[in-house]
Amino acid sequence: MTQVDFYILAATSAAQRLDFTCRLIDKALRLDKRVFVATADRRQSAELDQLLWTFRPQSFIGHSCSTDRGSDGELEPSPVLISHAGEAGDHHELLINLGAETPACFSRFERLAEVVVQLPAVLQATRDNYAFYRHRGYPIQSHDLRGKAPG
Repeated sequence: MTQVDFYILAATSAAQRLDFTCRLIDKALRLDKRVFVATADRRQSAELDQLLWTFRPQSFIGHSCSTDRGSDGELEPSPVLISHAGEAGDHHELLINLGAETPACFSRFERLAEVVVQLPAVLQATRDNYAFYRHRGYPIQSHDLRGKAPG
């Protein structure tokens, strides 16, 4: 059964949410996990795509987007896949949900992370998602990071 983790940040901007997502991806890769990031829309996918190239001055996080396809039309293989269209490829270890809805494929993942920032739309969406997972009996853990410095 998928383990669901909510990361509750004191952050109040979409940019801070994406920055935390990059750090979460970086940590997962250091643990040799494959990551699928479900974004809300094309704009958010593009912002995360750009940020993953630049968020750490000493390195970048290799990744692909659902729009990156090989000559055969298949998704390019990558340990990190970003998609606003719900195409998770063959990923099944970590799903990071940045969309308002619960991705249809979430239950095939070992872990699911919801990144919560203090924006009304994000708070409402993640509350709804929390209720969805709880109602279906998924194990949920909340990580309240509001009192901790980023790092």
